[in-house]
Amino acid sequence: MLFSFITSSLYAATPLVDAVWVKDQIGKEGVVMLDLRTPASYKKGHVPGAVYTNYSKDGWRVKNSEGIAGMLPPVDQISNLIGSLGIGNQDHVVLIPYGTSSSKMGTATRIYWTFKVLGHDKVSILNGGMAAYKKAKKPAFPIETVPNSLQPKTFQANFKKEWVLSRDQVRQAFDNGDVFLDSRTDDQFMGLNKHPKAKVLGTIPGSINVPQDWLTLGGKGTFRDIPALKQIMKRQGVPDQSNVITFCNTGHWASIDWFVLSELLGNPNVRMYDGSLLDWTAADFPMELKIKI
Repeated sequence: MLFSFITSSLYAATPLVDAVWVKDQIGKEGVVMLDLRTPASYKKGHVPGAVYTNYSKDGWRVKNSEGIAGMLPPVDQISNLIGSLGIGNQDHVVLIPYGTSSSKMGTATRIYWTFKVLGHDKVSILNGGMAAYKKAKKPAFPIETVPNSLQPKTFQANFKKEWVLSRDQVRQAFDNGDVFLDSRTDDQFMGLNKHPKAKVLGTIPGSINVPQDWLTLGGKGTFRDIPALKQIMKRQGVPDQSNVITFCNTGHWASIDWFVLSELLGNPNVRMYDGSLLDWTAADFPMELKIKI
């Protein structure tokens, strides 16, 4: 095993679980599996008992009052969404993404971050996603096509304010010399291309580039092992325990680098910039262009 996976729902949740563990938890009380794929993929076949949620449409991310897209919703709003899915404070949430690309794993790492921000530590991601679950052949792991819904519950958030950085806090961290980690592709980091809604090409001055697709095997849905992840971060100059702020365009890819640094490599001083470059460039903060064409 590349990671130390949890083997019982009675134990403290670890960031990653494997397909065998997921199969063994089917039907167990207190474990809620959330399928994060498309509605069509869910209907075609999912882990028995898994509940579907739409990452893009259900309200996991919203546009804030300043028009910045992809932000964490108000606490009451996101708590109501979680409760409506049948998740209570005692439940262990298992997130099941596609597992076919690192970017699609970002749906899981972003929602994982959301649960952590709300003070819910009983959350794990299926490493390799549904693709890993479907690989089992002898015998094949069970699949069902009937949709599931759970009785709504009351979810009480214990909001960790320190995890969500405001624009001013990020700017102060920049002025203080904190490490900024750009999770985007190298062409965006260099300033050759940009997100359509980012105002300016380039990156936050002095930032380090660790593209999120470096962190999974072949850029797909299985995270690299711990030694490999440590080597990547060391090679790129990311410190072990210093203050680090991960960012991308909208806080999706940045959640992957945050997940690796915070949850897998154990740096408690890592934060994710929710608004990322859409927010930073909207404020006309400094940008660095690596290549001028």
